[in-house]
Amino acid sequence: MTARFRLISALALAGALAGCAGTGDIVVDEGVGITAVRGVCPAVGVPNNTGDITLFRVPGDVTAANIDVVAALTNVRSQCSDAGEKVNTQVTFDVQARRTDVRGARTVTLPYFVVVVRGGSAVVTKRVGQITLNFADGQERAQASGQGTAYVDKAEATLPKDIREKLIRRRRAGQQDAAVDPMTQPEVKAALARATFDVLVGFQMSQDQLVYNATR
Repeated sequence: MTARFRLISALALAGALAGCAGTGDIVVDEGVGITAVRGVCPAVGVPNNTGDITLFRVPGDVTAANIDVVAALTNVRSQCSDAGEKVNTQVTFDVQARRTDVRGARTVTLPYFVVVVRGGSAVVTKRVGQITLNFADGQERAQASGQGTAYVDKAEATLPKDIREKLIRRRRAGQQDAAVDPMTQPEVKAALARATFDVLVGFQMSQDQLVYNATR
């Protein structure tokens, strides 16, 4: 399986997150300007088709009768600290699972990833971890908690002063550029993309598992 295929959904979501991270609030009291530009803490999300995983008893048979375990990643939360040179984001989440055969105690280990994406398309770092679910004898459901850590260079996540000034400068009626949205300017859009980071978490899956999630 190629890395490109594994991350295609992640990058699509990252693009959506990046699109709303730098918009800010528009005010029109004494002119027009963007008063809330963006912070350095990354947005955190789960890419499409990676938030749940299905295991089958017999490989290649994806019928409902062959389902072994189904698990879903939920309650994704994050805490961000930007006090130092590195922006530290701690991500926590729960995994809830259900098995079809409840006979005997069983342990199921599932891999997950934590990816830092820059500008909606560039993968900066990727870490893969594992989460273990313990089913007691006769128990259909199990739950476990996982976590991950992501680091972003604070300087790289900070907008340059000249770009920030373009965004927050008040524009009064009658001025030549009063009707020009700074967000449409190529240099502003490029700077926002370079300074926008997202942290994505999901199950690390095979190509067949990704295809199953995308086409079921």
